[in-house]
Amino acid sequence: MKTETKNLKRQGERGNVLFLILIAVALFAALSYAVTQSTRSGGGDASSEKSLVSSAALTQYPASLKTAIIRMSVSNGIDVSTLLFDTPSTFSALDTEAEQKAAVFYPTGGGATYTKAPKDVVTTGGDWVFNGNNSIFNIGTTSGAAPISTTADIMAILPDTTKAVCDKVHDQLGISKTYETANFNLVSMTTTGSNQGILFTTGVQAGTSGSAISGQPQGCVLLSAGRYAYFHVLVER
Repeated sequence: MKTETKNLKRQGERGNVLFLILIAVALFAALSYAVTQSTRSGGGDASSEKSLVSSAALTQYPASLKTAIIRMSVSNGIDVSTLLFDTPSTFSALDTEAEQKAAVFYPTGGGATYTKAPKDVVTTGGDWVFNGNNSIFNIGTTSGAAPISTTADIMAILPDTTKAVCDKVHDQLGISKTYETANFNLVSMTTTGSNQGILFTTGVQAGTSGSAISGQPQGCVLLSAGRYAYFHVLVER
């Protein structure tokens, strides 16, 4: 009787092992199918994922600069109309303490790190433009087709952003990919040249009532046919 009981137990154990093997085979088959499907559709999906990562990197950088500017304004009492965006290559032009304190990238100013945009987010170049020469409709407390030095927003603009990245940015924002044409002034606020921290000509406003970028602190516009630019409002005015 005992021998018969042992045999029954062993048969049950063999049945459990067989069941576990069948489950493992099924899981392996399902995994193989998923990998195969991913490989077959990998071109489009990989491209989309790359655009998503690139768009995230693109939007995070100006956000970090906005934090530096807030700190400069609150802690050091810097008037945003006097902000300077000299890059390390032109630090030598910052020859007064006041200029150094107003410089976003200078160590004793905003202390922010200047970096060019990643190559995969632009068609050419990669240099950011920072100025108070442009504005976005319905951002800030003032609005007008021709903003002046006290009403224009302080913005970070990346000319020649790829359309794929702009499309992904607008997808993430949930806004239309019908891009508004905006002939932005593209001169940075620095101690050199004619801009020197203030509006050097009448500014350009992008967007109108009901347009995709109306009230949007970031997004993309068309600088000209086939040429896109990402913008990010650093200071709303």
